[in-house]
Amino acid sequence: MALPNGGGGYQVGAGNPSEAQLIVQAAPTDVTGDVTLTGAQLATGLFVVDTGADATATLPTVALTEAAIPNAEKANAAFDFSVCNKDAAYQVTIAVGTGWTLVGNMVVLENTSATFRARKTGAGAWSLYRIAG
Repeated sequence: MALPNGGGGYQVGAGNPSEAQLIVQAAPTDVTGDVTLTGAQLATGLFVVDTGADATATLPTVALTEAAIPNAEKANAAFDFSVCNKDAAYQVTIAVGTGWTLVGNMVVLENTSATFRARKTGAGAWSLYRIAG
């Protein structure tokens, strides 16, 4: 993606390449078995999985997600979240509630992590993409 000319970009901080970019990270949500996540849990952005068995983590419906993240009003609004599966023998599958479309592999294998991007595609519709891991 080309960087825009003439003031169209956004610079964080003083532009010092050795400057750390800090974010606020709430305590991660622990997943210990099959679970339907809440919008508030999804908004934390980090899930740690230790299930003791294969498990499914289901995202809330789009309506519940939008209620928890009300600033996501326009199409193409997006946020990322990560899943860290620290279980040595079991995997976790990401599933979705009503209004979502899945794009990519939604299985996080044992002892691995994955990053996902949730993107609003229209009124009452979001897509979930696996973007890393």
